[in-house]
Amino acid sequence: MAEDRLACRECHYINEPDKQTCASCGSSSLTEDWAGYVIVTHPDRSAVAEEMNVSESGGYALKVR
Repeated sequence: MAEDRLACRECHYINEPDKQTCASCGSSSLTEDWAGYVIVTHPDRSAVAEEMNVSESGGYALKVR
């Protein structure tokens, strides 16, 4: 479930709850305090991905605290 997962404060990538570092950028700054969820499937064709500065497919938090 998405609520149990951790969002990276650096890139907003959603990680599994047992991770110590972000699977996308390697940052150790992960948090449970996030809101909104977007799945990017084609970052090269997505205006949302461009706005979020996302270049990889995956799940991302819209707001990370």
